[in-house]
Amino acid sequence: MKIIKPQGVQWENLMEIENFERELEEESIENKKIENREKENLQHYDQKWEKVLFIKDEIINSKFEKNIFTDVRFKNCNFSNTSFENSSFIRCEFENCKITGGNFSETKLYQVSFLETNANYLNLTHASLENVLFQDTMLRNAFFQENKLKNIYFEKADLTRIPIF
Repeated sequence: MKIIKPQGVQWENLMEIENFERELEEESIENKKIENREKENLQHYDQKWEKVLFIKDEIINSKFEKNIFTDVRFKNCNFSNTSFENSSFIRCEFENCKITGGNFSETKLYQVSFLETNANYLNLTHASLENVLFQDTMLRNAFFQENKLKNIYFEKADLTRIPIF
């Protein structure tokens, strides 16, 4: 199993976002660090996120739909009840995050790792997953339906009450 991690990013050299709301108005967010933000009910569509590091952010009950995330790392974040519907995640990593009740329906996940993440009640209906790792991740009551799956790995993942169709 070989999951490609985010590429070409010097995490220590990323610029921290000072005005999160103004940055979100941009079409593309690149080479940024977003840290310790607490937001609720955000709605952002059709944005590109490249080489971005989210650390200790709590962005809940929000919509980040039709977004493209490339070489992005989410560390110690809470995205509970947030929708990423119709988005793409390419070479991304969720580490020690909470995405309980998240909506990833019709989303493309390519080379993505979920490490020590709480993904209970995650909705992955009609999602396309290729080279995806769920390691030490809770997926209780997560919903996989009518997926395109290729090279999906579950290592010490809690798959209790998952209907897979």
